[in-house]
Amino acid sequence: MFWHEQIETLDCPALQALQLKRLRETVGRLERVPFYRGKFLAAGLKPEDIKSPADVRRLPFTTAADLRENYPDGLLAVSREEVLRLHTSSGTTGKPKALFFSRRDVETAAELIARALCMTGVTRRDVFQNMMSYGLFTGGLVMHYGAEKVGCMVIPAGPGTSERQLLLMQDFRTTVVHILPSYALYFADFLEKKGVDPRKSLALRKAFVGAEPHTEETRRNIEAALGVDVYNSYGLTEMNGPGVAFECEGKCGMHVWEDNFVLEIINPATGEPVADGQPGELVLTSINREAMPLLRYRTRDLTSIIPGPCACGRTHRRIHRITGRSDDMLIVRGVNIFPQQIERVLMGMPQIGRNYLIQLEGLDDMTVKVELSPAAFDGQVGHLAELQHQVEEKLRAELWLRPKVDLVASGSLPVAEGKAKRVIDKRSL
Repeated sequence: MFWHEQIETLDCPALQALQLKRLRETVGRLERVPFYRGKFLAAGLKPEDIKSPADVRRLPFTTAADLRENYPDGLLAVSREEVLRLHTSSGTTGKPKALFFSRRDVETAAELIARALCMTGVTRRDVFQNMMSYGLFTGGLVMHYGAEKVGCMVIPAGPGTSERQLLLMQDFRTTVVHILPSYALYFADFLEKKGVDPRKSLALRKAFVGAEPHTEETRRNIEAALGVDVYNSYGLTEMNGPGVAFECEGKCGMHVWEDNFVLEIINPATGEPVADGQPGELVLTSINREAMPLLRYRTRDLTSIIPGPCACGRTHRRIHRITGRSDDMLIVRGVNIFPQQIERVLMGMPQIGRNYLIQLEGLDDMTVKVELSPAAFDGQVGHLAELQHQVEEKLRAELWLRPKVDLVASGSLPVAEGKAKRVIDKRSL
């Protein structure tokens, strides 16, 4: 199904012409922002110098540090009176990043979500339970507005409180959920302990997961546990929220809505572009925002462009699922490790439960704490020792080093209502 078939199936020349028009307008808009005006003057750039979408490479990068240095409103491209909404993205150190939306920006964000939901088969007959955080986080509100635009009955449940989530699903026959992948796994455990079979007792048919990088193995585990089709989505507050890229029903990569964003994949070390199909850092330019467009924003998210057309007929290019963040990389004993490598191994083992924690201590000691599947073993020491050895060997083959593995009881590791905290680094380096 298409929400806006004409836009979603634009041929390449027409899509590039639209991108060029909007990119020039965006550069013109940003000439009134001191931060960007100084960059343009230094480079001798004017809007008319942009001859094609590829000329985006002549523009300056924008980083998270730039947003924090210009906090609270140094990158605002309109007057305060034109701002309808403020969101912030969490700041791990110091001040957060403040992002502003005009009335048109709010409408555009909802439109992109409606487009995404429609291409996965969501209709006005669905009951949409939104289990993401509301408030300053974009994920909850932006998805809420988009689902309402489709015509769904939306339940703004918010995160956590599994008893309440289950009650809402049962009483109102929820068919679609928006949920963190880590919480989806936790909720599946909760249902199992309650003796609730989602296939028999619930009406769930689709789940949209995002806000955390996750593996294909995790997707399959959620699908098996909840009896739903799981779709991967991508977004970030700096660009609009969760509607930047979305999977179609084919689940063969996420379509980036290129009428709203110019995408690049670069080598994170050099800043130079990489070829389609090669992994690198995703860089995005917002070309259809009023209040606070950003040029060449370095997301730090790692992915690659999927070459070739999609069977769904949409012409907007696709990216692979996010494999991690360039700033999430761990260096342990000289080896580069991404947490998703560990997740991929663990989620592929049926004896392993749905929660894990990576601890780094001392100079370079790594311990992976892993919950057991409740029904996997009878608890005999010999069986557990054999499983521990299997997990350590599989991790060694994946990581090129052998971490210590602790097998712990199901439900014993902490679970956050927000994004999962998978790494605790206490190294004395």
